[in-house]
Amino acid sequence: MLITALLTGCGFHLRGDFLLPPELQTLYVSSVDRHGELTRLVKNHFAINKVNLVKSSQGDIPELKILKDNLNRRTLSVFPNGQVAEYELIYSVRYQLKLGNDSQQYSFELNRDYQDDPDKALAKSRELSLILSELRQEAADRILRDLSSYKANI
Repeated sequence: MLITALLTGCGFHLRGDFLLPPELQTLYVSSVDRHGELTRLVKNHFAINKVNLVKSSQGDIPELKILKDNLNRRTLSVFPNGQVAEYELIYSVRYQLKLGNDSQQYSFELNRDYQDDPDKALAKSRELSLILSELRQEAADRILRDLSSYKANI
């Protein structure tokens, strides 16, 4: 009971549904990569949050367009023999929200460290794939969070 009182007192609460503004309750989602994993995840998040997704673009319906998602890596450290020991993975996402004549672009980056081991290439390949899936899931969450704080220009 003490822990519950402390958590409630500090403002902690479990994450539930995102509350999107009324103007974003019906939405058209498009992407450069229509069948990409990020696009699929974003659409699933909207479905879970009961957003009405339309199949085609209409002039009065807001449009979320995923412009680009890209994974880059940067070397953080190397082994004494010159092989890369650790990378920083940088997953960048750019998207646009069009609401009538108003258009706003958003972008963000997510970072993860990744230790490479050339002796275990297959396992590290699988780990990289899991990290990328995790980054896409976090990016979809971030897009929904950004849209939930959207304020129309009045």
